[in-house]
Amino acid sequence: MKCIIVDDKPLAREAMELLVGEMPELELAGTFHSAMSAAGFIKENEVDLIFTDIQMPQVTGLEFVRMLPDSMLFIFTTAYTEYAIESYEINAIDYLVKPIELSRFRKAVQKAVSYHALLKKGEKQHIEGIEDDYIFVKSERRYQKVHFSDILFIEGLKDYVIIQCENQRLITLMNLKTILEHLPSSFLRVNKSYIVNTDHIDAFDNNDIQIGKYEIAIGRSYRELFFEKYVMRKKTL
Repeated sequence: MKCIIVDDKPLAREAMELLVGEMPELELAGTFHSAMSAAGFIKENEVDLIFTDIQMPQVTGLEFVRMLPDSMLFIFTTAYTEYAIESYEINAIDYLVKPIELSRFRKAVQKAVSYHALLKKGEKQHIEGIEDDYIFVKSERRYQKVHFSDILFIEGLKDYVIIQCENQRLITLMNLKTILEHLPSSFLRVNKSYIVNTDHIDAFDNNDIQIGKYEIAIGRSYRELFFEKYVMRKKTL
């Protein structure tokens, strides 16, 4: 994957270059001190993944990614934690807090590489049918039956949704709003990018939900609905 680094601080760019150099999956196409200089490069060159700081002069990282094509994948690299929920609501692949450890960086890169591969083959997959308790997803020339009870969560990624089960992950051309209309009441949308199966929730607090090894942020505009539909329902059972 061809990637670029965007950060207004030279030392931060150098640290990111060292991390990228540890990943054979990545090809560093350039480093930039501002969002606008990076935007000019993207118009003329192929870029698959962007590592960008958030607090930068003139154009912030959040403003920058909103200017990007829908096909672009990006990961925030920042010293501040308060933008995490907002980052996931604009489809960030990951949110890395400086100083970034290599193991944490590797995990984010693997996620980006996986999503990139899914998007490339996503045009060959789609949901063929939705029934009362399962869906059929066409994948690799076969129709695969997926029970709703086996789904941990569903993630929106650009024009696709990713159906995450315990032992498999499938992608299909459909948006979150459309698929949510066909799901049972145990599924709740908890931020702009995620629908969770509440039957699989292991823990939660005011900001995050834990499902197995996965941690999913609760969006500000979805928090009241989550507590109303899930927490209050559990109290009445």
